[in-house]
Amino acid sequence: MRFLPVSLNALLVELADLDQTLALLASLQRDPLPGVEELVPAARTILVRFRPTACSLAQLMQAIAARDLSRRAERTASLVEIPVHYHGEDLAEVALLLGITPEEVVRRHTGSEYTVAFTGFAPGFAYLAGGHPSFNVPRRATPRTRIPAGAVGLAGAFSGVYPQASPGGWQIIGVTPVAMWDLGRAQPALLQPGYRVRFVDIATLGAAAGSAGAWAQAVTATAVPAASERSRDALAPGQTALQVKATGLLTVFQDLGRHGQAGQGVSASGAMDQAALKAANRLVGNASGVAALETVGGGLQLQSLGETVVAVTGADAPLAVKAADGRRWTVPGHQAVALADGDVLGIGRPVAGARSYVAARGGFAVAPVLGSCATDTLANVGPAPLAVGDVLGLRPAPAGAVVGEPVLPAADLPALEQDVVLDVVMGPRTDWFTPAAVARLAAQRWQVTPQSNRVGLRLAGEMPLERAVGGELPSEGTALGALQVPPSGQPVLFLADHPLTGGYPVIATVAPHHLDRAGQIPVGAWLRFRPIRAFEDLSPAAASGEAGTL
Repeated sequence: MRFLPVSLNALLVELADLDQTLALLASLQRDPLPGVEELVPAARTILVRFRPTACSLAQLMQAIAARDLSRRAERTASLVEIPVHYHGEDLAEVALLLGITPEEVVRRHTGSEYTVAFTGFAPGFAYLAGGHPSFNVPRRATPRTRIPAGAVGLAGAFSGVYPQASPGGWQIIGVTPVAMWDLGRAQPALLQPGYRVRFVDIATLGAAAGSAGAWAQAVTATAVPAASERSRDALAPGQTALQVKATGLLTVFQDLGRHGQAGQGVSASGAMDQAALKAANRLVGNASGVAALETVGGGLQLQSLGETVVAVTGADAPLAVKAADGRRWTVPGHQAVALADGDVLGIGRPVAGARSYVAARGGFAVAPVLGSCATDTLANVGPAPLAVGDVLGLRPAPAGAVVGEPVLPAADLPALEQDVVLDVVMGPRTDWFTPAAVARLAAQRWQVTPQSNRVGLRLAGEMPLERAVGGELPSEGTALGALQVPPSGQPVLFLADHPLTGGYPVIATVAPHHLDRAGQIPVGAWLRFRPIRAFEDLSPAAASGEAGTL
């Protein structure tokens, strides 16, 4: 095993091959280690996220290094057959790469049984191992900007099915009508780790070819609530609500996130500034993790239907209330504000920070999806973004709930006028870059481009980061705050809606104590990165002196 640093609360375990990776994963799942919060397996690695208060890094490495990898992971009895129309636009190219005919590609693809090795990239996306030995094809040199839902592809030694339309670089050989991801199912992801999978050529099914027989299902499923759930008709008698008069750039529901769904390829998502979310809820007497509204850039306007109490935290943005009779006045942020029936609360453009959080006393009556009300904009999981006219019902305040005292806004909110400094931990793939590139990461300023969003901040620097190691990096787990570097050499700082796995090297990761700050950085701001830990392989042997018992 090789242990690589990721962050102050995460490390990457690198193994020799997929079999060892699955063996270690099975061992850690059979006999969990105290303090380990999440495991994200990939082709040759497992990302381990842990609580430093529950176990030290040294203890964790010692315990993992002691695991027996000779016991191979067992496959389940579950067999899923996936019918495929083999007319993918890369079928001929794959045949050429392998030196065989397209018909032989189909025969080999349908002639093998696969196992779901791990999930990632998108909800319901499964990496399938165990195909024909000849299948080892490179990703496309230039990824497509849009691959349709249901596309069946090859990359390296893996097969996979795209659960929803998305960009991608896999070689597409066909398409299936079967939904890989459907929130209407008790288990939304059709394919789970350990499942056996067999592909079937629809052309061989005779009369069933046109409809895919009993397999035919809608390829996509949405998490968008019915319109009636956000209308006045959905309100109970006497129920108070907030009606959306303007949405700003983007306003979504967020809570502390959707943890524990990595097995279905679902990342945590959640509020970009978790401290601000918690503060807003405490100010109105809610539990700190209750769902609130996250809005970016200002412009949100909410009208009170009945008497409500709200609080706005996060960015330094002007707040104003307009009464039904036309009177208008400013109100402070970071404290509870009482709204009368008909009052409209408006959030102006922030002068520092980017995202504001609006909590309402009692909490919003929004249904959770997979245990959370967070809206994941990449995975399309969770409540839909707000639209003008939406009526957001509120729950009654719990008995004994106490409105909190005003609080101070976060110190040093990011602004355009000064460089934003973020602490980073170097790794896990710092050694994939030249020494000059590693030095440049900290020495150079990086500007946040307009292409940034909840998935990540796209950065532009005067000089790109050059790689010392060429070729493809097998997909591996990525942490919140990862600085992934695509071929352009311009980093992407992964934020709340980042994918679980990525195929480009991560040079460093933002330290946990600066993640909320990263979530408040506006477009156009300049960043500097301050390494707080140099890159080096982590050695269980060297750490044995400080490791206790787990």
